[in-house]
Amino acid sequence: MAKHGSRGLARPGAARPAQRGSSMLEILVSIFIMTLGLLGMAALQVRAQQAELESYQRAQGMILVNDMVDRINANRKAAGCYNFTTNTSTGAPYAGTGASAPACGPYGTTETRARANTDMQEWHDTLSGAAEQLGSNQVGAMIGARGCVSADTTASPNVYRVSVAWQGMVKSRDPELIDAAYTCGKGQYGSDESLRRIISVTIPIACLSC
Repeated sequence: MAKHGSRGLARPGAARPAQRGSSMLEILVSIFIMTLGLLGMAALQVRAQQAELESYQRAQGMILVNDMVDRINANRKAAGCYNFTTNTSTGAPYAGTGASAPACGPYGTTETRARANTDMQEWHDTLSGAAEQLGSNQVGAMIGARGCVSADTTASPNVYRVSVAWQGMVKSRDPELIDAAYTCGKGQYGSDESLRRIISVTIPIACLSC
């Protein structure tokens, strides 16, 4: 009877290795699932940060476009000064990153030309990020911000187009496929135009100096 009893006591112990193996497998599966979840959260966070930066840059672009529109409207008698004559095929010249501030042509009076030159210099500096610096680098505005102004002087009243371009974080769509006039900063953001972002506004201004 004692032998039968000892055999009976040994049976629960014999199942323990199998139980330990099963628990280890469950732990490994749990770790694997948790790892996948953490990787998914990390990827989601990266996309959220990209979307936040895209939104921020677009908001800054709209502010800069409206800034130049307001400057032109406030100095209408020298509106021609603000016309950079941006080439519709190359998207240049432009103000901002990698360029020099445009200068006024023979429009308006000495006073209105001086005001226009000040406006364009300040706009150029803002596009270049001069308001904020990290060490010796200008880091304000957007990534690679560039501004363009062109005028259709054959229309009555003259139609001025103010545009701001910058580099996006992810590929989107070539702006020219949306509107052939969206050429500001063309070719300045690599060979892939789908990284170029642009905001453009047109304003009618009568020829007050004619």
